[in-house]
Amino acid sequence: MVEQTRFEAGSQALADIDGAGGQAVVDSLQDIAPDLGRWIVEFAFGDIYTRTAISSQQRELVTLGSLVTQGDTAPQLTVHIQGALNVGLSQEQVVEAILQCVPYVGFPRVINAIHVARTVFTKPARRAV
Repeated sequence: MVEQTRFEAGSQALADIDGAGGQAVVDSLQDIAPDLGRWIVEFAFGDIYTRTAISSQQRELVTLGSLVTQGDTAPQLTVHIQGALNVGLSQEQVVEAILQCVPYVGFPRVINAIHVARTVFTKPARRAV
C-alpha cells in the first residue's frame, strides 16, 4: 500500500468532515493566498484531523468551542457546525457545546454562535459527492 501524501490525506479528511463547505474555503483562497489553502489541507486536515486518539465528533466539539471563544469566526463556525452534523453530532449536541462556552466567554459570543447555528440548521446540508 502506498502511503498518502499529507495533501491527499488532508483532502480526504476535509471532504469527509466538512464536505463542500471546507473545499469552498480552500477554493476561495486560490486567487489571493493559495499557500494558505494548501496549509489548511496539509496541516490542519492532513496532520491534525487524521490523528486517531479522539473521534471526529470529539474533534468537532473541540473545534466549535475554540471558534466560539475566539469570537468573530462566523464563516469558520458555519463550516464546522455543518462538519459537526456531517460526522454525526445532532443539532442538540451542537447547541449544547456552544452553550457550554457561556461561563467562559460570555453571552455575546455565544449568542452570535447560536445565530450561526440556526442559519446552518435551516439550510440544506452541503456535502461533497
